[in-house]
Amino acid sequence: MAASPRAPWGWTLHGNGKTLAPGDVVAPGQRLTWPRTAGIGLQHIVAMFGATFLVPLITGFPPSTTLFFSAIGTIGFLLITGNRLPSYLGSSFAFIAPIMAAKASAGGDLGTAIGGILATGVLLAVVGLIVHFTGGGWIDAVMPPIVTGTIVALIGFNLAGAAWCTPATGELDGQAVNFVDVCTGGFKTAPLTGVITLGAIILASVLFKGILGRLSILVGVVVGYVAAILQGQVSFDAVREAAWIGLPTFHAPSFDPAVLGYFLPVVLVLIAENVGHVKSVAAMTDTNLDRVTGRALFADGVATSLAGLGGGSGTTTYAENIGVMAATRVYSTAAYWVAAIGALLLSLFPKFGALIATVPAGVLGGAGTMLYGMIGILGARIWVQGKVDFSNPINLTTASIPLIIGIANFTWVVGDLTFAGIALGSGAALVIYHGMRWISRLTGAHQEPATPASVPAGAEVTH
Repeated sequence: MAASPRAPWGWTLHGNGKTLAPGDVVAPGQRLTWPRTAGIGLQHIVAMFGATFLVPLITGFPPSTTLFFSAIGTIGFLLITGNRLPSYLGSSFAFIAPIMAAKASAGGDLGTAIGGILATGVLLAVVGLIVHFTGGGWIDAVMPPIVTGTIVALIGFNLAGAAWCTPATGELDGQAVNFVDVCTGGFKTAPLTGVITLGAIILASVLFKGILGRLSILVGVVVGYVAAILQGQVSFDAVREAAWIGLPTFHAPSFDPAVLGYFLPVVLVLIAENVGHVKSVAAMTDTNLDRVTGRALFADGVATSLAGLGGGSGTTTYAENIGVMAATRVYSTAAYWVAAIGALLLSLFPKFGALIATVPAGVLGGAGTMLYGMIGILGARIWVQGKVDFSNPINLTTASIPLIIGIANFTWVVGDLTFAGIALGSGAALVIYHGMRWISRLTGAHQEPATPASVPAGAEVTH
């Protein structure tokens, strides 16, 4: 499907802009009438809302600040990709584990976690520039589905303990420590509320079709929130004290080399997410978007860097919004401008952000139980889509050892640097896969793993 000719920053009207015949597709460079485009844009806001707010609620980041940088990042993404790639940049779940680890090592301070997000964004932007000028074939070679799926899976399963109990942090003899018997978050803080939340998520996913089915986590959080209110677990004091209109709370980054090892492996996941997003949109619109891949990576890197400069959570392209496009067959980037501007305006209402921040720990524990498991299983989905052959010992070893490293959260301290389960597991997946292939070639016992030519579309950890 070729896009209609248009000015670089404009959109041509699709037909009369009002009606869509069965099978009609609205291309990225087209739009419907502005009222209809606004309606599609509002759907995109709803689609990204639950996941984008869930990350700051779990990690302790200000929700309004995260929404603000999500909107700014989306606008920057659309500009950098020349309005050719419809996408919303929301909070990436891949940052949850490193943020929580960084906060624990810093006694709960957000500064070092924000510095890690900034470093991740800068590295991703550099990768984007390299891909733009050299092409992305090397990504497929370095990160085949067995490696990508393993890294995504170990990130989700690394969070399993936090789903039950997020330990309180503090200092003991001048050192940051976790008090494992005191939970500040997780299912353990309010088991009944957690069960209600988790049950509502499960029921919503099977009872509802369309957008409500896709937003099952958000539906569950709302049901759990109401249950928490009825049990007296929610305080609205902060909402009453918050202003109606104002800028979000910004937080400057600080840098601690000891925590960078938590964050840099996230770049591998963000690469997979962005490449998967580009391939998904290309398949749905029947256009070749390979030339935009480098720009997409660079744009997400810039958006994540901006978030790191001001205290927002790292961003990624959102699979939830791909779902909206697949359902509506409207791929117009104009709708994403509406979504970004709408999200930006919402971020300027402090009462709204304060209300979101009142979601209690028990609700988040129930949602996290589902969410972290989904991230882990999405790694397995990448294996299935990539037709990974686990009868091959190279593939089997590449997955098995890193998963144990990630789940058990192996930790290695080298001087001032700390490498925890995600960093060590990600590094192990890369070293084991490429090392075993190299050795098998040298010995003549080479067994080539099944590795399709590209990262499978939909390799996202954001849904």
